[in-house]
Amino acid sequence: MHESVITAGNKVKSVRESKFISVETVAERTGLTVNQIEMIENGESLSLAPLIKIARALGVRLGTFLDDIESESPVVCRNEDYNKGVRFNSSGNNTKHLDYYSLARSKSGRYMEPFIIEINNSKGDDFTFSSHEGEEFIYCLDGVVEVVYGQKTYTLRPGDSIYYDSIIEHGIQAVNEKAKILAVVYAPV
Repeated sequence: MHESVITAGNKVKSVRESKFISVETVAERTGLTVNQIEMIENGESLSLAPLIKIARALGVRLGTFLDDIESESPVVCRNEDYNKGVRFNSSGNNTKHLDYYSLARSKSGRYMEPFIIEINNSKGDDFTFSSHEGEEFIYCLDGVVEVVYGQKTYTLRPGDSIYYDSIIEHGIQAVNEKAKILAVVYAPV
């Protein structure tokens, strides 16, 4: 298990407990199960959509769970260092093929979450859609991806991008073996 999954889970639990909010209350506010929340807090599972819902339910920024060393200054993430940042892969059925690498883990007070996301061969796999408040911007860096947004599917090749309201059910998959995207997620508090 990657250390950042455990750390993010610990931060979820710490914030929840500091606000004296029970796991059951978070489950009610998010639509997640108590078991899902406990798995996240224990570092057994972590995916973006539930994390966004939990942040909203607790009244904090998504970055609260991903922050490393806080900085008010601009944050530079060098190409050779991006994979050393906060990384989590999703073990949920809908995003088990995605590996996230945070690009702004040390920027305090942020409302956007930029990620490099590596998408492993997922074409044809069954996956469920995700939805959460906010917006997403995706820029295809390598490979070919399909973004399923509502009832439509958009194919992105290197240099293509898409911007959408993330409240609509959406999902992403690699058309071939692998792809890499830049994703910027905005989730209101």
